[in-house]
Amino acid sequence: MRSVRVRVLAMLLVLAGIGVGGWQLLPDQEDSDRTMVVGTTDAVTSLDPAGAYDAGSWALFSNVFQTLLTFESGGATPVPDAAKSCAFVNGGLKTYRCTLRDDLSFPSGRRMTAEDVKYSFDRVKAIKDDQGPESLLDTLGSVDADGLTVTFHLSSPDATFPFKVATGAGSIVDHTRYAKDALRSGSDADGSGPYLLKSYTKDKQADLAPNPDYRGAIKQAGTPIEMRYYTSAEALAAGWKAKEVDVATRQLPPALLSGLSPSDTSQRVTVSDSAETRNLFLNVRPNSALHDRRVRQALALLVNREQLVDETYKGTDDPLYGLIPAGITGHTTAYFDAYPKPDAKKARELLIEAGVTLPVHFTYGYGAGRGSGAAEAAELKRQVEASGLFKVTTKGLEWTKFQEQYAKGRFDAYAAGWVADFPDPDTFSAALVGTGGSMKNGYSSKDVDRLILDSQQYSDRSRTTADFRQMQDIVARDVPLIPLWQGKEYVLSSEDVGGGQYLSDGTGVFRLWRLGWI
Repeated sequence: MRSVRVRVLAMLLVLAGIGVGGWQLLPDQEDSDRTMVVGTTDAVTSLDPAGAYDAGSWALFSNVFQTLLTFESGGATPVPDAAKSCAFVNGGLKTYRCTLRDDLSFPSGRRMTAEDVKYSFDRVKAIKDDQGPESLLDTLGSVDADGLTVTFHLSSPDATFPFKVATGAGSIVDHTRYAKDALRSGSDADGSGPYLLKSYTKDKQADLAPNPDYRGAIKQAGTPIEMRYYTSAEALAAGWKAKEVDVATRQLPPALLSGLSPSDTSQRVTVSDSAETRNLFLNVRPNSALHDRRVRQALALLVNREQLVDETYKGTDDPLYGLIPAGITGHTTAYFDAYPKPDAKKARELLIEAGVTLPVHFTYGYGAGRGSGAAEAAELKRQVEASGLFKVTTKGLEWTKFQEQYAKGRFDAYAAGWVADFPDPDTFSAALVGTGGSMKNGYSSKDVDRLILDSQQYSDRSRTTADFRQMQDIVARDVPLIPLWQGKEYVLSSEDVGGGQYLSDGTGVFRLWRLGWI
């Protein structure tokens, strides 16, 4: 998923079957009616699950919509939410079957059935929106529905499919309220999640109220929430300092984060390890200035990650040298092995060999107003232009416009964050470097695709290590992207707020219901 921070989780994967569980929401906070304000810079691309594959949208989806399975805080294995039980059947990894709970309903009062689940997955595949999560369901062939039973038929064995079901791509919509072949417009959402969306103003605010009819995996009721969307990290920091928000997360300025003091009793600070990564994606299409692999290799030889992290991020993130981040099965430092230090001489040799005119001109896009994108772009531009080998034109666009432009191949290079959709290395491979992946940079490798398919055949995910190591060596050679850094998770809250440590833990689930007044 694009641009969200996550904590690294244990990589135990248990797929033999998932048992029944779930509770009705019961308020357990004396101050449960008091609205809490949560501030973020993560914009919502769409209120329709078929049209969004980004942090801000999925954060909202995990509260408004249900999925068959979900992840409990700190858990590495999906557990039932809308489902009563789920398991692979027929002795393999190509048929996955779930039985729904019989007490689920949408805000209209209509009961949920397996037909709603089938409809939700089918429309994601049918709409195939450029900004949607269709690429995450690449192994899904067809879906059958019968009463409360839904059966997924996969095109190839995929041990990670239960994880995908538990993501925002598996959000269940009311089939009477959403068109099967078009995204829903407007400011409403009809989901059966722990919260009801009472009102929404794009890029400004979302008002959420606990859903009294929710039935699923969550034990306790949440407090009413006002999500407030800020246009920049600096604006969010100003809102935090002015006490406009009770909780601030995603993304605060590095200068503020690096200056936080654990002795300050006026606030609570949660810092955790994260598997969020940020990459510079390179357009490999024939009309791109970076089409030739040797040009991309030369560019990789000029990036100084340590300097980038120190200068731009004030040491609040860590340099990254592999496709898969540290702490996740299969992590390597393949880019350090191939490009151990900035080397302008070797970069020049590669460019001369490629027969390109120097300096090579290319365009660099980024999402304006989000985190430190502008400062990062300026630092990377300075680094690569210092060699005299490249000339960079940077362009910052509003987040949704930026996504649309890079999906259309309008940039030669573009920087974007990435988060684990689920706690498995597959989410850093199939989505980022698989043919038809979500970053739309035109990269395709038969060897990489073969390794992705091979890795999906193992329920014991520790057996995938060799596949992912080989894959990262290929990617470091082809350079469809340049890893930049691996992030940390920061949540600031006022002294009377508890639960910030549970807000996000590496599964894409944004647990607003865990926040409470203390």
